[in-house]
Amino acid sequence: MMSDPRNLSATNKALLVRSLNAHSINTLPELRRIERIFAALNAPDTKQPMKAAWVYYVNYHNLLNELRGMTRQYPFSSECLDDAKRRVAGGTTQGNLCWQVLMKVKEANLIPHYARLLAAKPAMWGGRAPSSTEIEKLAAACTTEWTRALGTLLRHWDANGQ
Repeated sequence: MMSDPRNLSATNKALLVRSLNAHSINTLPELRRIERIFAALNAPDTKQPMKAAWVYYVNYHNLLNELRGMTRQYPFSSECLDDAKRRVAGGTTQGNLCWQVLMKVKEANLIPHYARLLAAKPAMWGGRAPSSTEIEKLAAACTTEWTRALGTLLRHWDANGQ
C-alpha cells in the first residue's frame, strides 16, 4: 500500500472503483484497506461504490464464508448472521453494513442462542435426540469458536466502526 492514499492517481482510483463494482474484491481485509484509502481521499464519488461493495459482501455469503473459514470445526451459523442482518435492516443503517451486522451479533448476544439451537438439533447427533449435557458441551464449543471468529473480524475496526 502506498504511504499516503491521497497520492492515489485518478486511474488507480477508477481501477479500485471498477474492482468494487465487479465484486472482485471480496475479503474483509481488502475491503477495509480500500475503505481507508477512500476515507483519506474524502471523494464523494467513492462512497456509493464502497457502500455497494459492503452490501454485496454481507448479503451474498462472502461474510458468512469468511466466518466459516475461521470456524472449520463448528461452521458459523447462517441463521445467526441472517438474524443480525434482519435486525440491522430494521434499524438505522448508517455507516459500514458489515460492521453493523457483526456488532449486532455481538451486542444482541446472538452467538450463544444460535449455538444452543444448533447443538440441540438431532441432525448434529446422527438423528438421535442429544442429552442436555451433550447440548451444553457442543453449544459451548460452538460459542467459543464463533466468538473468536467474530472478534477477529471486528478487530478490523475501532470501537466506533472506523
